[in-house]
Amino acid sequence: QVQLVESGGGLVQTGGSLRLSCAASGRTFSNYAMGWFRQAPGKEREFVATISRSGDYTTYADSVKGRFAISRDNAKNTVYLQLNSLKPEDTAVYSCAARSWVISRTPDNYDYWGQGTQVTVPS
Repeated sequence: QVQLVESGGGLVQTGGSLRLSCAASGRTFSNYAMGWFRQAPGKEREFVATISRSGDYTTYADSVKGRFAISRDNAKNTVYLQLNSLKPEDTAVYSCAARSWVISRTPDNYDYWGQGTQVTVPS
């Protein structure tokens, strides 16, 4: 089992920044690819970003490319999501997820999920 706990969400104005953190515990963190997903009210969960086990490879949704950055610190068992140039359409609950070995953009491929943290960007 892997337990994931997100933090860092909040209310921020358009153009602002936030840094989300996801702390993992339970199993060897470096064995897991990590992803960030988000879900807005009334919408399906969507892929945001993912990072390989070593952190060498990342990929992003087109909607956040160039504005968001995913990173990880395996020594601290933590994955981060830096959110810059925030827009009202970024408002959602952001969740981190873990899956064994390889990255994926598909939520169903992830084995473990955190509870989520709310990001709100008022229009």
